[in-house]
Amino acid sequence: MAAIYSLYIINKSGGLIFYKDYGSAGRMDTNDTLRVASLWHSMHAISQQLSPVLGCAGIELLEADNFDLHCFQSLTGTKFFVVCEPGTLHMENLLKYIYELYTDYVLKNPFYEMEMPIRCELFDINLSQAIQKDRVALLGR
Repeated sequence: MAAIYSLYIINKSGGLIFYKDYGSAGRMDTNDTLRVASLWHSMHAISQQLSPVLGCAGIELLEADNFDLHCFQSLTGTKFFVVCEPGTLHMENLLKYIYELYTDYVLKNPFYEMEMPIRCELFDINLSQAIQKDRVALLGR
């Protein structure tokens, strides 16, 4: 089973509202995670503007030697991205499932304020279960 190194959720203004590290070898401190989220938001926005294709949604996959970065942007501009092992398949489906969890447990929470950091226990529990589940079972739903 391919490893997911980390998960980021960025609000439409580019602020990091959720970060979870899943045991990657090079752990980052809080400032580094904020920089990565801000940098990704900027690169995503620039790629939309520079693309020769009309209606480009921005970068969806960044492949490097040691990791892949998969991104899903919701209609509201919230970005979900995972850093995972190179060659990991079906991350788009996992990101869409994480978005479903976000809408079910965060946005429907009456105590959550939009664009603010996510602190929702039910979201955390269900997210951990989704990440730990066998990918085949998750994608077969």
